[in-house]
Amino acid sequence: MDAGSLIQHIERGEETTSWPLSMTTEWFEDGNETTWNQFQQPDWQVALWAIAYSLIILVSITGNVTVIWIILAHRRMRTVTNYFIVNLAFSDVSMASFNTLFNFVYALHNDWYFGLGYCRFQNFFPITAMFSSIYSMAAISVDRYMAIIHPLKPRLSSTSTKVVIALIWIVAVSLAFPQCYYSVTRFYYPRTVCMVDWPDDYGGTHQLSYQFAVILLIYLLPLLVMLVTYTIVGRSLWGGHIPGEASDHYHSQINAKRKVVKMMVVVVVTFALCWLPYHVYFILGSFNRDIYKQHYIQQVYLAIFWLAMSSTMYNPIIYCCLNQRFRAGFRHAFAWCPFIKVSEEDRMELQHTHTFRVTMTRSHRNDMSSIRTNTTYVSNTLATSDLVTERDARRQLKKNTCNSHPVKKLDDTKSPAVALMEHTQ
Repeated sequence: MDAGSLIQHIERGEETTSWPLSMTTEWFEDGNETTWNQFQQPDWQVALWAIAYSLIILVSITGNVTVIWIILAHRRMRTVTNYFIVNLAFSDVSMASFNTLFNFVYALHNDWYFGLGYCRFQNFFPITAMFSSIYSMAAISVDRYMAIIHPLKPRLSSTSTKVVIALIWIVAVSLAFPQCYYSVTRFYYPRTVCMVDWPDDYGGTHQLSYQFAVILLIYLLPLLVMLVTYTIVGRSLWGGHIPGEASDHYHSQINAKRKVVKMMVVVVVTFALCWLPYHVYFILGSFNRDIYKQHYIQQVYLAIFWLAMSSTMYNPIIYCCLNQRFRAGFRHAFAWCPFIKVSEEDRMELQHTHTFRVTMTRSHRNDMSSIRTNTTYVSNTLATSDLVTERDARRQLKKNTCNSHPVKKLDDTKSPAVALMEHTQ
């Protein structure tokens, strides 16, 4: 799934090595041996690609490290969703730091300069990081689904979230291990190549089965999970009817949920679009190796690889644009810049909270089950009510229903759930 894979496509048939970007031809002129590189690029083209890849590394490292700091340094930001965002940011910054530059140099020069140890690592780590990234996004989608569709069911705790993240990395390492185990470096004059030496040769059963399993597990399956969960959540948040008598606090809760879901959908769609050409490219190459012999293939691969690696730098930009708290955090982080001002509102965004946490007993959940069936939106609001206030509201509601004074009588047009919600405020 990298430059080394491409080298194997073209040169395995010639008993050479791994990547078509530097096809070497030898002939004799006046008794002298001459080497010609079919894919050698002019200096200006190399410089442009270097700038493009440097941009990815700079933006990705700066942005994702800032995201990690915003979440870990501010207690209000330490939510289940944000812990998964930390894991996603760590995966992205690791990919940009340890893979992008080295693979770019290898693709450009078709010569592996970094030894066997790093050859194993660069064949192993991209799959690990990509698995961690996309399953962090899948975990966020499932968490949003549970929070919005089933608000009264138990949520992941901080400890449980960390356990899930650890399991994601364990499975990711297991999936990527064959790439590490079969990685080798070989010298074919005048260059050294890093490649994955599969037991039954490249293009055999082992290699093809593994490649399609990887595409299924780190791309298609998690995207399907996110498609289903976000579709259901979207229908609940945007497709349902909000009661007209709902409070301003209730409306603000719905809008907050919509913003979070919208932000994460943008993150998922961006990731999917960035990696789609990369996977299609290798699938096509598995059935038609001749495409790797084309003169233009180096530019095609560099562009596709740049797009895939650029997925690591977009998320911090999306968070900053679509989330007010992250935007305030970025202002705090870059307050040293003369043109960035931190307002009092920005400070309050990260330091204060106005939301209530839910502590509902099993008996109260049973009592509320009949009300919950009336409307999904009302149940979402009830899920954020304080237990003591809820008990007081029930007593007050019972008194009011028994009171004969018309002033105290609840409007018959209001549902019991909405009436209860108003009394709890």
